[in-house]
Amino acid sequence: MHIDRIVFSPRDVDLARSPLAGRVEAETYILGAFNPGLTRLPNGNLLMMVRVAEALRHPIRDGHIHAIRWTVEGYRLDPWPLQLVDTADPRKFMMRGGGWKVMALTSLSWLLPVELSPDGLRVEVVHYDRAIVPAADYQCYGVEDARISRVGDRWLMTTCSVSPERHSTTLYTSDDAVDWRLEGIVLDHQNKDMLIFEGLIAGEYWAQTRPLGDLYFAYPPDSPWRAGPSINLARSPDALHWKPHDRPGIRPHAATMATARMGGGAPPIATERGWLTLWHGVEPSGVVGIYRTYWSILDRDDPSIVVDTRHEPLLEPAPDLTEPLADLMYLDQVVFTTGIVDAGDHYVVASGEADLACRVTHIGKDRFA
Repeated sequence: MHIDRIVFSPRDVDLARSPLAGRVEAETYILGAFNPGLTRLPNGNLLMMVRVAEALRHPIRDGHIHAIRWTVEGYRLDPWPLQLVDTADPRKFMMRGGGWKVMALTSLSWLLPVELSPDGLRVEVVHYDRAIVPAADYQCYGVEDARISRVGDRWLMTTCSVSPERHSTTLYTSDDAVDWRLEGIVLDHQNKDMLIFEGLIAGEYWAQTRPLGDLYFAYPPDSPWRAGPSINLARSPDALHWKPHDRPGIRPHAATMATARMGGGAPPIATERGWLTLWHGVEPSGVVGIYRTYWSILDRDDPSIVVDTRHEPLLEPAPDLTEPLADLMYLDQVVFTTGIVDAGDHYVVASGEADLACRVTHIGKDRFA
């Protein structure tokens, strides 16, 4: 079995139906439609919650570069003098000086529910009327990278909310994966990848987290581990209040540079061997590095114990898939897995490809035996 294709791209977004349409005083375009959360709906279809990055067509004008910002009164364009910023990356600009990293975005991300056929290969309907947009000050620069978990009869969706106040993880809940309710901030520190396990362990919710930082302490020279970003664990009685787990989760291995940086991918799901978790490893290269997807099996009772893992990637960037979108490309060498659903003898895996489009791959369960 080998099914691997792009199922949704910026060309599939109707800009006229965007929640920003007519609300931003400048021309916009879809920079990317990618990093989709994935779950199965009660009707048997699949739901992708697609991150749509809507960008300013001409962010630089009149000697300034502009950022889109949500407010309760509407969307605003904030101008920054060009001499104060670095504009090398088309997705963002960095402030010069100040003693620490400060950036702003030339796009604003919102979430678009896209309903797929049960196999994930055909778009059935795009639910523009149910788009999730910024609704609080801590989301004023956008809502990014949904991850959806079903725990019992409830769906839990974590997102990254971006603002000058904080770079936080926020939680949405739903009884049907159709109507979502914002519960607020659940992790206050910078954290890009919070994934809630699809099931309780000893009556508690568990999650993978990946706190960001610029400083790490070295492991001993003979350690099998490499210092750097790692996948941590946290526990909660209610999915709202989280305590970091004392033992670490998945750490970068000293034997390879391909996973020198890592973070969670798809929410861990239960299998006969334990919890299957798909995660991304980043090999240093160029501006953003090479992103690949890897897998591990975690102990069903103590997810800090890794039962099985491999250095070989499960998914790699696939330039042949994005070749028809070559005129839209601004980044390459990135596959960023964000969802997984059980489909019998295989899994349907959803990823963002090149920070541009949504990729669906069917992967046989025998790959994880």
